[in-house]
Amino acid sequence: MQRRLISEFVGTAFLLIGVVGSGIMGAALSQGNDAVALLANAAATGCVLYVIITTLGPISGAHFNPVVTVAFALRGEHHWRDVLPYVAAQIIGGIVGVWLTHLMFDLSILQTSSTMHRTGIAQWASEIIATLGLLFVIFGGVHHRPDAVPPLVALYITGAYFFTSSTSFANPAVTIARGLSDTFAGIYPDHVAMFVVMQFIGLGLAYLILPYLFPKDS
Repeated sequence: MQRRLISEFVGTAFLLIGVVGSGIMGAALSQGNDAVALLANAAATGCVLYVIITTLGPISGAHFNPVVTVAFALRGEHHWRDVLPYVAAQIIGGIVGVWLTHLMFDLSILQTSSTMHRTGIAQWASEIIATLGLLFVIFGGVHHRPDAVPPLVALYITGAYFFTSSTSFANPAVTIARGLSDTFAGIYPDHVAMFVVMQFIGLGLAYLILPYLFPKDS
């Protein structure tokens, strides 16, 4: 169990390093072109996801996301007693990843985001759809091609940065951690709670829909 929790901590930390670090670098190099910055952000995040899922999946399942952990528990594929330790490791790992990124870029380690545009019905609907889509990709991959899950998730998130208005957080641990970074990838702390609620609504829809598409026992 200790090894699995360390895996979730390290993987989520590197995920946030990829998200926030590439956002900082992309914004610095793009000379105000948000499209270029977002492209760099999306590509780096997809690359990091592929690597951490491939390397840490055999250890902990490579959840790196409380919604994914709860989804596996609902399917009876993850012990409920392990849910809270996993979620704690993911949230703490994400926060540490943000702090390490600030250290690398010589920024104030402790900060909160002032990004104000991540709220409203469009953003909330986007998070529901993004989270449902992520779970669709994961469980569809596990059902049909388990070896393809790392590239499937990486490709989905890379694309979802562009086809969702929220840039597809789809992860409560990532959302909380990004509230602690006043950079390109940040989210205003007051907007975090609704994003997390929407992500769990996406999980609820996935729980109703996905078992019909990808039944566990077939």
